[in-house]
Amino acid sequence: MHLPRQQDLRVNHQDPVTAFHLAGGEPVSVANDPHVRQGRARDSREIPVTSPDLPDYAPIPRSALGPALNDQGYYVGRVERNLYWVTDGVYQSAFLTTGDGVVLFDAPPTIGGNLRRAVDEIAAANGVTNRVTHLVYSHHHADHAGAASLFGGDVTRVGHEETRRLLLRDNDPDRPVPEITFADRYTLQVGGERAELAWHGPNHTPDNIYIHFPGHDTLMFIDVVNAGWVLIYNLNLSEDVIGYMGAPAIALSYPWTHFISGHLGRLATHDDVAIHQQYIADIEASAREALTSIDPVPFYVAGGQNVWAGVKAHLDAVTERAAAPIIAKYTGVLAAADIEVFTRTTTFQIMQSLRLDHGVTVSGPAVHP
Repeated sequence: MHLPRQQDLRVNHQDPVTAFHLAGGEPVSVANDPHVRQGRARDSREIPVTSPDLPDYAPIPRSALGPALNDQGYYVGRVERNLYWVTDGVYQSAFLTTGDGVVLFDAPPTIGGNLRRAVDEIAAANGVTNRVTHLVYSHHHADHAGAASLFGGDVTRVGHEETRRLLLRDNDPDRPVPEITFADRYTLQVGGERAELAWHGPNHTPDNIYIHFPGHDTLMFIDVVNAGWVLIYNLNLSEDVIGYMGAPAIALSYPWTHFISGHLGRLATHDDVAIHQQYIADIEASAREALTSIDPVPFYVAGGQNVWAGVKAHLDAVTERAAAPIIAKYTGVLAAADIEVFTRTTTFQIMQSLRLDHGVTVSGPAVHP
């Protein structure tokens, strides 16, 4: 069975945002797009998928969309040779087929049983075993590991030592703790294939690792870059701002052509990482300018004895000023750039890191005279 490769959107251009447009990133309507599943009518007891009351958001750039899903709600495609990826349009997983069994990388519960179906589909097409022997955790979060228990007790689970600690703490039967752990680096070899696992410090979570497939020209690194889309709330809900902001440079230090980012409907490219880095750099520069130029005193005077009112008004003003030009610049370039709360909350996180981690002061003296 022939499985299509992910289209490579890379182009040679100095400015990643302009490069995106040259690669065909024009905005389009998604009303009749086969890549976007439309909501269905539900009764009043259910939360609707779509609503006529939703704001009129900007059209989704075509290059943000992935391949169409099948009737069961998933897509499985070849990345390189015997490395495959699976998506439901929101989450991603990957697996290697080998002569000794299948190695699964992450098990998002939204894909759930479709992971088993995808493995069975590929194994049958290629005449190899469909037995899953190993499951690798990229990190401990339930949205990427919550279907791990579907693969039974015979599977050997692998993860960072901090992943084991956090899963023991969480005590979630859907996420069994890994039997094999490592501190910095681990080479997983199964059936003549290998994956290089590495921890380079905290980023999205304390335990989030880099998974490199040197024989498949691929890097899997989860929850940092969203291919074609802005981050969701609060820097992709990341726990370490400095580690998160430095992570793409580490990812680029690996040799790869294909990038499995864990979210949304397509694989990422070097251009996606470059646009992500520019987006973050623009937020950082804008937050620094707003933080150092807006005088906080009038907000505290207006708040009077309600100190938190003054704090809120000041930080809201800084965040609003910093986020506004970023939202304007990336609307039509990155999907959902016009959902202001995503960029505003990410801007707030970066602004607070500038203030608390880097010591960038607000307008006025750094230390009370």
